[in-house]
This record gives sequence, C-alpha cells and structure tokens, in this order.
Amino acid sequence: MSDPLIETPQPLALRPALEAVLMVADQPLDTVTLATAVGHPVEDVVGALQTLAEQYDEQDRGFELRHVAGGWRYYTREAYAPAVERFVLEGQQARLTQAALETLAVVAYQQPVSRARVSAVRGVNVDGVMRTLLTRGLVEEVGQDAGTGAHLYRTTGYFLERIGISSLDELPELAPYLPEMADLEDELERVGGFTAAPDDHVAAPTEETP
Repeated sequence: MSDPLIETPQPLALRPALEAVLMVADQPLDTVTLATAVGHPVEDVVGALQTLAEQYDEQDRGFELRHVAGGWRYYTREAYAPAVERFVLEGQQARLTQAALETLAVVAYQQPVSRARVSAVRGVNVDGVMRTLLTRGLVEEVGQDAGTGAHLYRTTGYFLERIGISSLDELPELAPYLPEMADLEDELERVGGFTAAPDDHVAAPTEETP
C-alpha cells in the first residue's frame, strides 16, 4: 500500500522541459539523453525538438535549435551573432593562427594522420601547432600507426560543432587540392568562422610558432 503522504511526481510538460535542459547544455545532446532527462519517449522528444526548431525559425528568435554533431543544442542566430561577440569578447576575436588553421585543414582532410605526415604536407615542423589544436579540443589522438608506431590524430566532435556539420562526409571536396593550403584555409574560414590571425605565420627551420 502506498504512503498517502508521498506524492507521485507529475509528468513534466515536454517542450518546456526540453527547453530547460537545453538551456544549460554545454554540448549537443542526443535524443536518448534528452528523453531520459525529461521522462518522455524518444519519438515524442524527436517530434517536440523539430517543432521547437520550426517555431523559433517562424518567430525569428535571436537563437535557433540545431541538430549538429549527433545532438541538439541552442545556437545564436547568425544575424544576431555580432551583438553576442561584442558582449562576450569585448571587441577581441579569438583566432586561430594561420599555422594552426593550415595544420587543422590537413588533419581534417587526411585523418587519421601522423604529425610526421602533417609536417611533410606543410613543409615545417608542426609539433607546437598540434599541441595548440589538442589543447583547444579541435584535434585528438586516435591510436598508433601499425607500421611505424607513430601517434595518429583526427578532428573531434567539437571541430564538427564549430564547422556546423554532423559528419566528416559533409566536408567540402577539397582533398584533391592538397597541399594547396590556401584553398583549405579559405573554406574552413567560410564554413566555420575560423579566422587566421594576420602576420602570425612564422616558420622556423625546425618548428613554427603555434
């Protein structure tokens, strides 16, 4: 017999519950995770997410709900991004150096790839730059080469999120142009907002500045 003093929790309203959870998410959340959090079936959650995304678009809200990198997350609507940038960055743009941008492009299009291979494509030692990309969470280790034992690297889910795509299959067809790095730089800047800092590409004989 149940205790009459203990109240049975009432089901949460689906869409407001999803909004509350997504508001505090610091990364895209998949539908299973969201369904568990709000206590509703996955199929209902999928429908509610799609409805919310459509409503935000119709109302021209300052944010949008997007499906990126296998999950759902709120993003600033592109038209209002300048206001957010001014507020958060106070006029300072967080940039990747030209060296880091070039190295990231090689990893993106040739992954999994070793540092030695990236260095060969770029013509300079990239150890310092790779450390920068690892620290920023754009690149990660993914095992070792069976023949040489060298560590291999690939781009991360955060990279996909920054670029705004769900999988590497959506990358533009630029691989045939390697090692023409200018093409890769331009495309990454265009689709993902990565910007090369001016006059920041200093290649030393052994290792360049990240």
